[in-house]
Amino acid sequence: MHFSKVELCGVSTSGLASLSDGEKRELLKKAAKGDAEARQKLIDGNIRLVLSILQRFSGRRENADDLFQVGCVGLIKAIDHFNTELNVKFSTYAVPMIVGEIRRYLRDNNALRVSRSLRDLAYRSLSSREKLSAGLMREPTAAEIAADIGESEKAVAEALEAIVEPVSIYESVYSDGEDSVYVIDKLCDTGESDEGWVEDIALREALKKLNEREKKIIALRYWAGKTQMEIAEEIGISQAQVSRLEKGALERMRREM
Repeated sequence: MHFSKVELCGVSTSGLASLSDGEKRELLKKAAKGDAEARQKLIDGNIRLVLSILQRFSGRRENADDLFQVGCVGLIKAIDHFNTELNVKFSTYAVPMIVGEIRRYLRDNNALRVSRSLRDLAYRSLSSREKLSAGLMREPTAAEIAADIGESEKAVAEALEAIVEPVSIYESVYSDGEDSVYVIDKLCDTGESDEGWVEDIALREALKKLNEREKKIIALRYWAGKTQMEIAEEIGISQAQVSRLEKGALERMRREM
């Protein structure tokens, strides 16, 4: 998705005016006194800030208009709650507010069902992160958030992770215009070696050489974990016959492999 020159929610962003820090501060002072026109100018003059933040979420399969509207809600909240007496740039305060609003929207529209208690903890963690971001002028750590809300760092990390939107294995992570690389292309099984794959194939081929009774005995013995006596009772032969058939089947499989 590209947000630089587009029309979202009926607003053509290519013609939006930019405001200097001085202009923002003057308009914020007027808006704080109830000047509706100044408030609207602030909204219009900070649309580009919302769009720049939306680019962080461009990889998600969310409607751009929906995210834009949610981002604008965060912008309006920042304008209405900004303290002009503090020596803080408006963007420093507004960015965490806008990001937080979008994250709350994505959390509430998450495809995975998360328990109420975990969602509440995640919400408190996000609120704390916004507050700490404004005060620290940087992104707070999980430990700092945990200390602020009186929870363990592990609980905070798990709660924030639980509300992260799942990514499809067919999500594109890179494209050069012709060929694309998807998440599934980057997945690997570190617990299985090439030799293991070859052995599995050889085992399956060796099993094909056995007759039906031998296949059943091997399956019950090594996949179902049954004893020779249990197998004998199940298929109606003696335990000695099971032992003989099992030994012959294993020997044939060894030769095949």
